[in-house]
Amino acid sequence: MSILSGVNPVICCVPVSPLRAEPWHRSEMVSQLLFGEACDIIEPINREWCRIRARYDGYEGCCQPAHLVELTAGQGGDGLVGGGGAKLTADWVSAVGYDGRPMMVPLGSELTGVESGRAFWGDHRIEFSGAGWDPATATREAAAIARLAHRFLNTPYLWGGKSVFGIDCSGFAQTVFKFLGVPLLRDACLQAGQGEAVGFLEETRTGDLAFFDNDEGRITHVGILLGPGEIIHSSGKVRVDPIDNMGIVNADSGVRTHRLRLIKRLLAG
Repeated sequence: MSILSGVNPVICCVPVSPLRAEPWHRSEMVSQLLFGEACDIIEPINREWCRIRARYDGYEGCCQPAHLVELTAGQGGDGLVGGGGAKLTADWVSAVGYDGRPMMVPLGSELTGVESGRAFWGDHRIEFSGAGWDPATATREAAAIARLAHRFLNTPYLWGGKSVFGIDCSGFAQTVFKFLGVPLLRDACLQAGQGEAVGFLEETRTGDLAFFDNDEGRITHVGILLGPGEIIHSSGKVRVDPIDNMGIVNADSGVRTHRLRLIKRLLAG
């Protein structure tokens, strides 16, 4: 069965796969798939490209079929594929066996259907013996959220990125919350529509999301609050900066970089 059949979900079988706006390599990278992420084929474009929709957040983009493998019926676990129920790799990079050969995959890769350390995706054998993370049992205490977010410190900013090799602001927020078992949409402007509003910065707690707008009033940035006066976000790199009621001030330069628009809470106290 061709991976472009569209009958079954397909899974990213490389460490990181770029999703592009249009089907050519110079097109803008709008997002990424990490190893193990599931998606559906929307349209097979040609031998080199297909348009897919990610199952986790519904995001669409153009992907190379060589980066995907199609599951056969029953693989991946009932109701598990793309639903955020898979365990994640817990180390910054982890070794995964793919058809008997090692592959290094980034933090947060999905171990879809990998039970007792092994699985089959189509005809391909997956083996994993490293540290795993179960979002269903993750603690959402302030100290644990801060430790998780700090694991990405100094990761370089990358437009469309969502791995420890390069990440953008909304990809950072989405990935941290995925570890906490809370699904976020992909872009900051979409994430701003989720959760409950928090009226004042002084009322915030660790894990609240702060959103920032540009001169046209469009939300263009998001970060994770570590407390009423501190935020961790991806801007140049993942960094910790002070925040006040006006917005973010760069801790190194003292320059105000982002204007605060609203604060949302998705983690129950």
